[in-house]
Amino acid sequence: MPMRKQKKSEKPLEDSSQIAYQGIRRMLYTKELVPGQRIAYRDLAEKLELSPTPIVQALKRLELLGFVTHETNRGFHITPFSIKEVEEVYEMRELIEPSLLTATIHNIKKEGLNVLKEAMEEHLSAERDFYLKERLFKNKEFHLTLASLSGKETQIRILRNLFDILFLKYGGLPSGSLSSTDQEHQEIYDSVSLRSLERAQTVLKNHITNVKTQVLSSVRKMLAEQERAEF
Repeated sequence: MPMRKQKKSEKPLEDSSQIAYQGIRRMLYTKELVPGQRIAYRDLAEKLELSPTPIVQALKRLELLGFVTHETNRGFHITPFSIKEVEEVYEMRELIEPSLLTATIHNIKKEGLNVLKEAMEEHLSAERDFYLKERLFKNKEFHLTLASLSGKETQIRILRNLFDILFLKYGGLPSGSLSSTDQEHQEIYDSVSLRSLERAQTVLKNHITNVKTQVLSSVRKMLAEQERAEF
C-alpha cells in the first residue's frame, strides 16, 4: 500500500507536540493556567489550533516535570500550589549554586567576568518594582549566568528546571528586598572577580537563604489571607 503523502499544511507529530508544549508553558507563565486548575485539553487544542493528540503528549511531558497531574476519570490538572515544593526548590538551589563556584572560579576568564558583570548590570537597570517580572527574570538570568560559567551541564540543567518551577508555576515569586539583592549580587560578583572561593560561596549561600526566608514568609501570608477570604 503506498504511503500517504503528508499535506504541506500538516506538521510532523513531534513538531506539533513541541508547539503544544511551548504553548502550554506560555499559558502557565502568563497565568492563563494556574495551580490546581482542571485542564480541558480539547479547549487547549482549539486555542493552540492543534489536534488533541499533541496536546496530550505535551501534558504528559509536563506531568513528568511536575507541572501537571493526571488521574484516571479525572483528567489533567495543573499541580496544586505547594509551600513544601517552594521550600525544597530553594533548598536545592542552596546546595547546587554554591557548589558550582569551585569550577566557575577555576575556569573564569575576562570574557566570563564581562558576561557576569553585564548580567548583574541588567538586573540593576530593570524596573524597580518588587513584583515586576522583568526584574525577576533578570535576577534569574544573573544566577543562571553565574552557574553557566562553571561548565557543569547536568547541574546547570537541573538549576534551569528549578527556575522553571518558580517561574511557570509560581510566577517567579519575590526575589527579596531591592537593596539587599543588589548589594548581594555585587558582593558575589566582586568575590568571583577576586577569585575568593570561600567568600563567594558564603555570600551566595546566604543570599539564597535570605531570599528563601522572605519568599516563604510571603507565601504563608498569602495562603493565610486566602483562607480568611474563604470564610
